Amino acid sequence: MLPSLIPIFPLPNVVLFPSVFLPLHIFEPRYRQMLSDALQGDRIIGMVLVKQRQPRPAEPPDFYPVGCAGLISQAETLPDGRSNIILRGMQRFRVGWEEQGRVYRRAHIEPLAEIATDAICHDVRAARSKLEALLRGRLEMTGGEAMVPGDMNDADLINTLAQYLDLDPVEKQALLERDDIAQRSLALIELLEMRALTTQPLGGLGLQ
Repeated sequence: MLPSLIPIFPLPNVVLFPSVFLPLHIFEPRYRQMLSDALQGDRIIGMVLVKQRQPRPAEPPDFYPVGCAGLISQAETLPDGRSNIILRGMQRFRVGWEEQGRVYRRAHIEPLAEIATDAICHDVRAARSKLEALLRGRLEMTGGEAMVPGDMNDADLINTLAQYLDLDPVEKQALLERDDIAQRSLALIELLEMRALTTQPLGGLGLQ
């Protein structure tokens, strides 16, 4: 269960998904402080995507209200004070309001449950088969080599593909905001089918 108040790390090109690992390099002083506080607390950081167009550059960047909290699974502090960390996606959330008083941003959030009924699991299994077929077909056309883990469960595979395929950040954000993993998988299929029609490269996970 997520705490009601978490630190927020807004980035312009990163979307975190549940159960997926994300390496990050922390160098700005405010985020060094955020990391220090998180490591002394519950080790949770909320990742949110910054919106592309900002009305006033002097103001704090606006971000999408749905993000994903990550647990710091590894942290390495470098001699100059910077850090390399790895987050593991925990749970999606919706931002309620921000709380002032720190050099970094914090927000009161509402956790968003990942619903997994029998029907949803069935749909995800079918979607996985279609995704694997789409990716195989794409690789046959380009001569690339697949690096998609075959032993990963259906939901984790969908989330991993959503995070690491070379999609636009806004497309990834739209996937994250889907109500359940079945809807996310169908939306991912639609995106990949569109890429196939336009012969755009997929990238990520060893896919070309």
